Amino acid sequence: MQIKITTWNINSVRLRQETVARFLKEHAPDILALQEIKCLEDQFPYKPFKDLGYDYIEVSGQKGYHGAATLSRLPMERLSTSFCPLDHARHVSTKVLAGREDFELHNFYIPAGGDVADPVVNDKFQHKLDFLAAMNGYFKERFKKGDDQQVLVGDFNIAPGEHDVWSHKQLLKVVSHTPMEVEILENLRACHDFVDTARLFRPVDEKLYTWWSYRAKDVFKSNRGRRLDHIWVSQALKPAAEKAGAQGYEIHTEWRIKEKPSDHAPLTQTLKL
Repeated sequence: MQIKITTWNINSVRLRQETVARFLKEHAPDILALQEIKCLEDQFPYKPFKDLGYDYIEVSGQKGYHGAATLSRLPMERLSTSFCPLDHARHVSTKVLAGREDFELHNFYIPAGGDVADPVVNDKFQHKLDFLAAMNGYFKERFKKGDDQQVLVGDFNIAPGEHDVWSHKQLLKVVSHTPMEVEILENLRACHDFVDTARLFRPVDEKLYTWWSYRAKDVFKSNRGRRLDHIWVSQALKPAAEKAGAQGYEIHTEWRIKEKPSDHAPLTQTLKL
């Protein structure tokens, strides 16, 4: 069985509903995880996506802000999880029912953290740290029960590696690439032995970006990007990602410059189960 999973911070699903539909038609992922949908559950455009074969949709919405949604061709069951200390709509956890290859999919929109990387003076940054701590606590308890195949996707709002940003030196004090954030994210990944699929076949010194600021006049000419979006798998699913090969991981950069684009590009990982 082959399953294609895409994650995308869409920055308003209603504003970019047609863009999402075009992507689904062209790339046909089995699962699409959206972040920053910016709508309540009853405002989500279910019908257009169900008409395209995505019969299973789980939404966590909030008026005007945040929000996450997972669309799937495969049956899903919603999991009861809680990560956000402020009760923002920032995650959707599901169990994807794929026969003997069932797996858990956790779709995250981690807080951006504001402009100042100091939790003492910046409540937004403290909120980000608290959210990450809640993630760490959850997966610590989760893995005590065993690795039943986990996939973590979403906009993590952290670019961890030196080559996950356009300038490591210039962004060391910029929220999303500060040493504190990078260390916390790496501890979360390492403590639970997750695999960052971006680097399975891509060397650590290769520049990889999924986000480019709206402020750039010519996005790819300046190419001041950051790899804020991630797909992680637990060790039980590492072979499935490896079997998909280098072509199994794809950043769809062209969608960053479509009409009325999100500032994030979609990111896909194929798993050969």
